[in-house]
Amino acid sequence: MNFEILMQVFQLDSIGLCIAGTILGIIFGAVPGLNATIGVSLLLPITFMLSPTAGLLMLGGIYMGGMYGGSITAVLINVPGAIEATCTAWEGYPMTLQGRSREALYYSIFASTFGGMVGILCLIFLTPPLAQVALKFGPPEMLIFALCGLAVVGVLASKNLWKSLFAMGLGLFLHTIGMDSMTTLYRFTFGIRSMASGLDIVAIVLGFFCFAEMFRNIGQKKAENFVYRDIFIKRSTVIIRMLKKWTVSVKASLIGLLIGILPGIGGGTAIFVAYGEAKRSSKNPELFGKGNVDGIIAAESANNAVVGGSLIPLLALGIPGSPTAAIIGAALTSHGLIIGPSLFLKSADVAYIFMYGMTFAVIGMMLVGTFGINLFPMILKINMFYLIPIVMVFALFGAYSINYNTFDVFVAVIVGAITILLVRFEIPLSPILIGFVLERLIEENFRRSLIIATAQKQNIIVYILTRPLSIILGIVLIVFIVYFFGKNKNEKKEIESN
Repeated sequence: MNFEILMQVFQLDSIGLCIAGTILGIIFGAVPGLNATIGVSLLLPITFMLSPTAGLLMLGGIYMGGMYGGSITAVLINVPGAIEATCTAWEGYPMTLQGRSREALYYSIFASTFGGMVGILCLIFLTPPLAQVALKFGPPEMLIFALCGLAVVGVLASKNLWKSLFAMGLGLFLHTIGMDSMTTLYRFTFGIRSMASGLDIVAIVLGFFCFAEMFRNIGQKKAENFVYRDIFIKRSTVIIRMLKKWTVSVKASLIGLLIGILPGIGGGTAIFVAYGEAKRSSKNPELFGKGNVDGIIAAESANNAVVGGSLIPLLALGIPGSPTAAIIGAALTSHGLIIGPSLFLKSADVAYIFMYGMTFAVIGMMLVGTFGINLFPMILKINMFYLIPIVMVFALFGAYSINYNTFDVFVAVIVGAITILLVRFEIPLSPILIGFVLERLIEENFRRSLIIATAQKQNIIVYILTRPLSIILGIVLIVFIVYFFGKNKNEKKEIESN
């Protein structure tokens, strides 16, 4: 990178647009039903009036800020702005109930900053080698990788094995509804045209968390409503505590980075895997779900590391690692630029300005998140009588804005009502979400592997076992399964002995 490119990175208009995009991204991420992808897609036309670098930096800022923004409402009112903030809600909201919302928000922003910076630094320095590794992942490797993510459910789920398996099966089933992408046949649509495109993950998440939580609060008496308490804690105290947990941050950031590089998996899988690994390696896994800061650190570090990871294959190979990265790729092509290896040959200045400029998105996110913490908890001081309709309106708008279809609104409301019953019967929600997210990867890559194996006149198991990466991932999968059943058996013995 020469001096001229460095000077362009530090231009005030580029920095300003990047930080402005980050602020917009935080807002999009915090509003239930909206997310970074929606924010980037809505503001994409504006970038046509800007220079390629300025437009890309604004979109990149929205992407980075949107991945963090969902944690704000997740911590404060147990309503994740996006699926990526789900695990943060599991730990952050219990901390809010304990009067530790400020502490949870500090952990969230500092972990997001660390993960975001790790992702961007890897984007800058490790794009070529990491992209080459991702290219070696074929259908068999993607299949086993997705099964590994599903095996993590064993770590996340409740102590009841059958309830966990039921929840996982329910999540897998819900994603099969709609048109089969390979045969174009309709499955479980019952002749309802709106179900042909399947159930949207945003509508499911809104139902699980937003509508279910608001429905629960509607039935509460005034005395039962949450009373806001704010225990003051210094930023320096949180930073010192977080430094002592550096292994959690580093491990989760690497998980988010690597999953972000793999096309089609997305941030939702990354945060579940990182959260599951944090719980698995914790000395006190029973504290997860009750306000454990390790869960927040792991989820948020992985969450924002995905941003840099998903941009690596986009810039190096022309293969977007996420839907949001795909929209950023569309912005590049709309300016007449070709994404992939030729980008660094013909328009290296645009690529390097974008990569280095993304560090300002991380810095802007940290500043807004850190100094905004004094303002964010004010949402909890709003009387539930006013807060419930406000959140419901945003949720209804968010559900409708997915596909501009009222069917998604009905799905979110119905799922919210069903969720109340699931919680009452102690059915865990995390396996449902993980099953829903991973079903497409599992099904499509299994069928692709089967087609390739058949074409080569091989048994599918033999075909998978002839690939070194598949063998390595298969061993990891077996370790997860053995660990899960061993853990479940030990817990049964402890219950019986007590």
